[in-house]
Amino acid sequence: MRRPDPRVVLGLHRSCHERRLLTGALDLGVTALDTSSNYLGFRSHQVLARMAGDLLPRFTLSTKVGYFPRAARAEHSLDPALLHAAVQQAAKELGREPDMVFLHNPEHTLQEAAPHNRDTLAYACAALDAAAAKGLCGAWGVASWDPSPLVDLIDETLPQPSVFMVRAGLLVGARTLDAADAVTTAWGLTSDSIWGMSPFGGSTRAPVWDRIRPGAFLRDGDSLSSAQAAFRVAYCLPRVGTLAVGTNEPTHLGELMDALDSEVDELAVREYRGLIRARTHGQPA
Repeated sequence: MRRPDPRVVLGLHRSCHERRLLTGALDLGVTALDTSSNYLGFRSHQVLARMAGDLLPRFTLSTKVGYFPRAARAEHSLDPALLHAAVQQAAKELGREPDMVFLHNPEHTLQEAAPHNRDTLAYACAALDAAAAKGLCGAWGVASWDPSPLVDLIDETLPQPSVFMVRAGLLVGARTLDAADAVTTAWGLTSDSIWGMSPFGGSTRAPVWDRIRPGAFLRDGDSLSSAQAAFRVAYCLPRVGTLAVGTNEPTHLGELMDALDSEVDELAVREYRGLIRARTHGQPA
């Protein structure tokens, strides 16, 4: 059994909810688990509690609220009362208070809330801040797939999350990377408080990984597989302290963790960001 490594979180968005995966993660030193109220058709919490309730106390457990089941489809809401109730429900379903509850993709509602979107975000953050103060969760954060709508809404009067989670990796566009950096700065967070997610954009089997060489961004990239190199580089695009990754196989998780000690070529990463930023804005490279 390896020593716990806080740099890796097992994400359950695309992962099977199986006991063998959780025990395998623990053996590898992965002691953080991330899910959401809407994962597995809004059944993730109940399935985890039923399948591995005795294991959950061994994990630092995070979940997300913001999506709610409706007759035809999931509905997103930042209504403070609904969010507060969702945090309470999460603790009940999991059989324990989560260590972290994220406000899930607030941009979905904020894009429709103008011109009152700043107040909408403030009330939603305040609801999670209050839930944490009441002991319904250990802390709260914000998880955003597209942080661009958040950039102009954050100031010193807005409650500050403990963690900000964003997409990370070579498939993230320049605008999203810049927005993530802007939000991080506006909230006064350090990279240790930033989590990355979806480092492979959905799958290591996607054709794109056969066409690019992630190892070019590492000092020892030639010794790693494409997936290992992409995983390691994702910690720098944007700069994050922790990365949530999904898998169905503990072996795959172990292979990714073997890449953590590889050294990133910081100059190559900066040049890459400059190139994709110039391309995005139609400027010469």
